Amino acid sequence: MGLSDFFKKGKEEPAKPAPAKGFQQPNAAPAQPASPPNTPNQDVYTVSSGDSLSKIAKKFYGDAGSWKKIYEANKATIGSNPDLIKPGQQFVIPR
Repeated sequence: MGLSDFFKKGKEEPAKPAPAKGFQQPNAAPAQPASPPNTPNQDVYTVSSGDSLSKIAKKFYGDAGSWKKIYEANKATIGSNPDLIKPGQQFVIPR
């Protein structure tokens, strides 16, 4: 038995073709998270660097103290600490 015989195991299979352009594997996660829907009762805001919930509340409601309204609507995205929001996050802003 030569060295080349040692590496041969089974029969060779042809290479699989590359998936078609734009093809996504089943159950593959989307590239971008879905943005929250924009309805007549709410707006959608994307967090920028330097933002805080109170700054966003001031912009939309004219009152920085209304930040809790935004926090309650976005707890699932923000988490347990309302001071830790990140640029790029999208928040629903209730009207």
